[in-house]
Amino acid sequence: MASESSTAKPLAIDSSLSFVTAIESFSRQLNLSLPPLKLPFRPPPLPADFPQSKLIPKSRFVVDAFSHAGEFSVSYFLSHFHSDHYAGLSPTWCKGIIFCSDVTARLLLEVLKVPLPFVQSLPLREPVVIDGCEVILIDANHCPGAVQFLFKIPSADEKFERYIHTGDFRFCDSMIIDPVLKTFIGSDAVFLDTTYCNPKFIFPSQDESIEYIVNMIQKIGGESKGSMGSVLFLIATYVIGKEKILLQIASRCNRKIMVDARKMTVLRILGYGGENGVFTEHESESDVHVVGWNVLGESWPYFRPNFERMNDIMVEKGYSKVVGFVPTGWTYEMKHKNFSVRSKDSLEIHLVPYSEHSNYNEIREFVKFLKPRRIVPTVGLDVDKLDSKHADKIRKHFAGLVDEMANRKEFLKGFHRGEMSDDIDETATMTVNEDLEEMETVSETCGSSMALSSLQEVGSTDRSVLNDEEQKKIIQELRECLPAWVTQDQILELISRSGRNVVDAVSNFYEQETEFYEHIASLPDNLPKFQGKVVDRPFIFPARDDIKKNVFLGNFDISSGQASKSSSPRGKTTTKSKASPGKRKRNLQGKSKKNSSLQSDGSKQSTITKFFGKA
Repeated sequence: MASESSTAKPLAIDSSLSFVTAIESFSRQLNLSLPPLKLPFRPPPLPADFPQSKLIPKSRFVVDAFSHAGEFSVSYFLSHFHSDHYAGLSPTWCKGIIFCSDVTARLLLEVLKVPLPFVQSLPLREPVVIDGCEVILIDANHCPGAVQFLFKIPSADEKFERYIHTGDFRFCDSMIIDPVLKTFIGSDAVFLDTTYCNPKFIFPSQDESIEYIVNMIQKIGGESKGSMGSVLFLIATYVIGKEKILLQIASRCNRKIMVDARKMTVLRILGYGGENGVFTEHESESDVHVVGWNVLGESWPYFRPNFERMNDIMVEKGYSKVVGFVPTGWTYEMKHKNFSVRSKDSLEIHLVPYSEHSNYNEIREFVKFLKPRRIVPTVGLDVDKLDSKHADKIRKHFAGLVDEMANRKEFLKGFHRGEMSDDIDETATMTVNEDLEEMETVSETCGSSMALSSLQEVGSTDRSVLNDEEQKKIIQELRECLPAWVTQDQILELISRSGRNVVDAVSNFYEQETEFYEHIASLPDNLPKFQGKVVDRPFIFPARDDIKKNVFLGNFDISSGQASKSSSPRGKTTTKSKASPGKRKRNLQGKSKKNSSLQSDGSKQSTITKFFGKA
């Protein structure tokens, strides 16, 4: 356990040294004469098109990226033994050290025949130091051997950045109380399995799906063991995965499970040999047979049954009826109260929403628990580009669950350290802390806002300077200190309004955010209406572009929930105060006592504005 490992010195691995040793050993095995490698390595930079969803920041660690391997790294991490993750590995692999769990290591060696010198298994739940970075493996609740990687990467000021790469995983309640995972709450980023990141994928638990399969076999097949009975049951699985279903059928239905030679090889590696009486390679010993994934039909992008293939199997094996089960979340149809069944004559296919990936609610629950600074999707169209519109669309599902406040804190603290003069007294530091606490309060109350989404529609931006280096630098600085949902057009508008001054741009942004939260706080308890449509609270503005635009333009009457008849001039609002944003009074609901000195007489300006004004 983690408590035991904390008393001992963690295992330390130099991946470059391990790679040199592996190359020498591999050369001897093949009787090759290769030039000796010299340390230290000076690897070339990563290719510009390297998928960022597979690269751990500020390191040369790449995860599930063997088809992208190159001289730029010798540290490769494999989350689990599924072909879409180990693609690129073969008996001739010699491009780097593969770090993985013990189960996955044995599968690599015995199934794929990857050379032993390049495979390095790591213990579960024990910290290991690789190239000066701490790595911990924890179970991913996916297929056997699947793990999540927890990285601690050294950074400036003798601190470290924390990253989680989930690989493929299925969230479960035990993760919330996991003491190791708890230490990664507030991580800098989570590289997240977003396979089912869509509200339509809210399928039941694994236990419910297994219960359904067991009940169907018991109901249709009766209590007989049916070595050569009238009904043949076919279970579609991968080479590895879905073992929980097979073990439950064997135990509760009192049946052996027939598998082919390749599947049996994998099961023996996992500790389920034929000698334990659960699995057999002899067809005559069981009426429950495991078949390959696409034997019963294609499951993507929608299920298309292969009754012809099923009929051939039925005739070949001498049965009068065949019942198949396809356990995957892709087949789940929410419009049905019961699981979907396709049938033709004496053939049946039950589409069972059993998945070893998290469903939509579970993904969000996991992110809510960890509250990282940002999400990096690892599954989906074009997610290898962090700034792609598809990756951005996925990230929007986690608005309000990630810690966008951390970016604001980091900017304010960094600005305070780097820009404030040495003679600033203790009051300045207290001011910054008060600002951070107040921003946290309104953020927790209202969630992540999108009040700036209409910025590009208000005013104009001079786009002629987009290509100069200074402009690019300013955009990058703003990206590092603004929430992830702020778009490129909004950033350009902030730059234009601030006269290309980064500090003014950030200050104006948070003033606008504060004003937005004031609008939210002043809303009545009843649901406001806009143009005859009911708008849900509290995420009113993120959900409705028409309201966001009218609030920003000052054309929306908060008290009535209706658009104002008259329009205000650009950049002005219909709030009671007509002062500039920098002098507008704060009167947020639920302020802490220490901020109660912000009285309505306006004697004390916004502390954020005052802080930035000292520059």
